[in-house]
This record gives sequence, structure tokens and C-alpha cells, in this order.
Amino acid sequence: MGLWRHPDSEAHRYRDLAHWIETARILERGRFDALFIADALGPLDVYRGSTRAALRDGINTPTDDPLLLVSALASATTRLGFAVTVSSTYERPYAFARKMTTLDHLSEGRIGWNIVTSALDSAARNLGLERQIPHDERYAVAEEFMEVVYKLWEGSWENDAVVRDTASGVFVDPSKVHPVAHKGTYFTVPDIALSEPSVQRTPVLYQAGTSRAGRRFAGRHAEGVFLSAYSPTLARTLVDAVRAEATEAGRDARELRFFAIATVVVAPTDAEAHAKYEEYRSYTSLEGSLARYSALLGIDLSELDPDTPLEYADTEGIRGLLEVFTRLDPDRTWTPREIAEFVGVGGGGPVLVGSPRTVADELERWAEDADLDGFNIADPVPPVTLRDFVDRVVPELQRRGRVWTEYEGSTLREHTHGPGRTRLPENHPGARHRRP
Repeated sequence: MGLWRHPDSEAHRYRDLAHWIETARILERGRFDALFIADALGPLDVYRGSTRAALRDGINTPTDDPLLLVSALASATTRLGFAVTVSSTYERPYAFARKMTTLDHLSEGRIGWNIVTSALDSAARNLGLERQIPHDERYAVAEEFMEVVYKLWEGSWENDAVVRDTASGVFVDPSKVHPVAHKGTYFTVPDIALSEPSVQRTPVLYQAGTSRAGRRFAGRHAEGVFLSAYSPTLARTLVDAVRAEATEAGRDARELRFFAIATVVVAPTDAEAHAKYEEYRSYTSLEGSLARYSALLGIDLSELDPDTPLEYADTEGIRGLLEVFTRLDPDRTWTPREIAEFVGVGGGGPVLVGSPRTVADELERWAEDADLDGFNIADPVPPVTLRDFVDRVVPELQRRGRVWTEYEGSTLREHTHGPGRTRLPENHPGARHRRP
């Protein structure tokens, strides 16, 4: 928060396609699985009941639609995947299924979807609702949304439906394309999917909610889970809880991949890295952090004593995030000021500062202690911090056998789950809609 003011930051170039292409190519050079782009559909207006603080610091607004970037970035790369946040609360599943299939076609199978249910009242107001749909009902909507898109992606078209037989004049065999015939509580979709299946059919499914409803949803649907935690112990608590939900849902819990957000400030020596970190800290915005977290938590933090520990209360915001800072760790309490200072440079996870060896040691410690599969590396001074990570930390991780030197497979699901794994596994609920 506030680091857009740093002289090296190119955050203001978010409107410039060349900036995004440069970022994607940096990540592909570093053999990242994917570029993940978060998104939200409303301005941040909870703090002091106004958008003023968020606008002053450029928090969340202005912003463009990340989904529209993907085809261009896929054209500029060959192996990097792309995971984009899209809300199940405000999309329509029939049109959304076609959008994602189109991107999977154009990228040759490199698309992922971060499923969110949206927590901002401002999004509800501006997208036609008189009030925010209650937290747990948003997950009920999401459950049915998933059922519909699974039917469209996995069940509507048989594998050999497209024949393109010039001799007989048949492009598609009509007997192999089936209406999904869905009529539910929230959606009615009677007809066939508009797009023929893509390489992955269903995009790689990510999820980040860690409330009780969010953990249950992740256990049923997620292939990758994004975590925000300030300690490996807390991250392990969340990992174990979601794996338990996956087992309860009849899935192989080890199929889920967990990625903790982490910010890395690296330099040739520990001393140089810490000097760089202190420089970054000098640009952070306390009020910007409070404005962002007020919206995420659904609590106007300006109304609270900044030095009194925060207490949990059910809100229509991101309950899992509120739990992280209130009751999941019995040994730690957080005040609004401490939260704002903590997330100033990072994004809700650890800020790892040091030489390449020091950072690699810490990443390995987190991975081991928290049972993680990888990290969601933040970029507070774009693209400098990602470039530093690729140029300095990735070679150290490659020497340790922690990061591949060449991609194995070509689709995003192969990146996350292994060569040849282009489709959902058989025990995933989406696979149950496949036709024999």
C-alpha cells in the first residue's frame, strides 16, 4: 500500500499491454506455473464510509478487467499459465463457461480460474442488487454455479463430437452434443454449450476462502488453494482444515495444491536486502492499508481504537481473513494499526528479506512446516520485485532442486499436477458429469 510512489515502481503502467507482456515473460523465464491476477468488482468504500482514502492511494481503483489481458499474454508466451479471479456471484454460468473455454483454446490449455464469491457491498450495489447476498448464501450460489459450468465443460460435448468431415458435409455430429438441462434454485440452463471442449475442458480451479463455508467449498472444488497467513503454524492449520474437507468430500486430499502468499525482498547480501526493505517501508501508507482491509473485512477500522486488539464478529466481508487476525492463533492478537503496518509492504503474508540463500532457506522452512506446495509471490514494486526474485532466488531454488529448469508438459494443470494431467481427476465432482 503506497509503494506506487517508489521511483522504480511501474504500477501506473497497468493500462499498458507492453508492461503486462514484460511481466509475463519475466515469470516464464523464471519457470513460474502461472501469473495470477486478483480482481474485485467494486470500489473500496468502507473506511470512513467513503472511497476517498482508497482513491488517494490507488487501492483497487482505478483498475481494468484482467480477463481481457489473457489472450494477448498467452500469445506472447509459450508455457506460462494464467489464473484470473472471476466472481461466481455476478457472472452468468452459461456465458462465463464460453469465455473460459475460449481462453483455454487460445492459450492451448493454460487457463485457471480463481473462484470468489465477492465480499464488497459496493459490488452488489453497482451490479443491480439492493443489498449484498449473505455470506453463506453466496457459497450456495457458487455451488450451483459450479454444477452448471461442470455440465457445460465436461458433459455437453463428447470428445469426438467435432468430426469436420468434408466428404459427408458434417462439421459436428449432432448426436454427440447434449443439452445440459439444468433447472435449479439460482440458474436455469436448458441447452448445449456453445463451445467445443478445450484441452483442459475445465480450467484449473483455485480458491482462497478460508471461512468455514470457504473451506468446505475448497475441499469440494479447488485444485489449488491460495493462503494468507503470517506464520507457518497458522498456514498449516488452514492446510490441514481444507485437506480434511477434501477427504470428507470423497477426494484425494493430496491432490490439492496449497500456495501461501509471500513477498520477497532480495539483494546480494542480507544487509543490502534489509536496507532495500526499509526503503520500501518508507513509502507505505497506513491509511491505504486500513482502507483496503476495512473493505476486505467488512469493518470500518476507522471507528476502532487503532491500538486495541481486533475481535471476531460475523460480517459479510471475508470471514476467513478476519479469523486469521482474531481467533485462529491463540498466541497472537492484532490491533488495526499492527495489521496495517504488517500488510504495508506484503499482501497479508510474510515478507522474506535477505540474500538468495536466506530467502531460499525461509521458503523451504515454510514449505516444510506448513505442508505447502508453492508460493504466490507478490510484486509490490512491479516489475522490480518479481525480476529480482527470478534473477536471484530462482537460480538458488533450482540448485536445490526446488524449481524446475524446464517446463514439464504444456498445460497449466500439468504444471500443477504433473505431465499428462490435462483433465480433472476422476474423484473430482466436475468429472462426474462426463459422458462415457
